[in-house]
Amino acid sequence: MPFINGNVKVEELDHGRWKLLERLHYQGERDLFQVPAGFVTDFASVPGLFTWLVPRYGRFTKAAILHDFLCDEARAGRFVRAQADGIFRRVMRELGIGFIRRWIMWAAVRLGSGWGVFQPGLWQFLLVLLIATPTAAFVLTPTVVILVALVTVAMTELAMVPPRWHDWSGVETTWWPPAARSRTHP
Repeated sequence: MPFINGNVKVEELDHGRWKLLERLHYQGERDLFQVPAGFVTDFASVPGLFTWLVPRYGRFTKAAILHDFLCDEARAGRFVRAQADGIFRRVMRELGIGFIRRWIMWAAVRLGSGWGVFQPGLWQFLLVLLIATPTAAFVLTPTVVILVALVTVAMTELAMVPPRWHDWSGVETTWWPPAARSRTHP
C-alpha cells in the first residue's frame, strides 16, 4: 500500500514548520488517505535533545506528514489516534525504516498521545512500556555523558579564561584570580 505520488514538495514557513505544496496520497489497505495541499507539518516531532538518534526528517518524512494529518483529524474527532499511530508504524515499515527505529518512533508517538496510550487497551500500554524502558536507558546514558562533558568543558574554560568586563571606573577587570586584578584599584 504505497504512496501514490512521488516526492514531497514543501515550503518552509519558519524554523520547524513546513507547508505541503501538493497533495500527498497514501493508499491504505482499505482507505485512501489524502493530505491536502496547504497542510502544515513539523515532520517528525522529535525533541531537539534526541535528534542525534532520530532526525526530524529522512526516509520516514512521508509517514510523519501522514501521521501529523491523521493526528489533526483525531483531535477533530474524525479519526482514532491509536489507529493513526498504527498506520504510522506500518507506513514506516513500507518505506523501509529499520525495525528498531520504527518501533522506537511508534512508542514515542504512543507516549505522546497522553492518556491515549491506554487505548485500545492496557496491552498496548504494556507494549509501549516494554519498548520505551530499554530505549530510555539507551538514550539517557549518552545524553548524561554528553551533558557531563559539556559542563566539564565549560567549567575548565571558565577557570582558564575568566570572563572580562569593565568596572565602574572603566578599567577592564576579571573576577578571578585575585592576582589578575589591578593593584591600583581595590
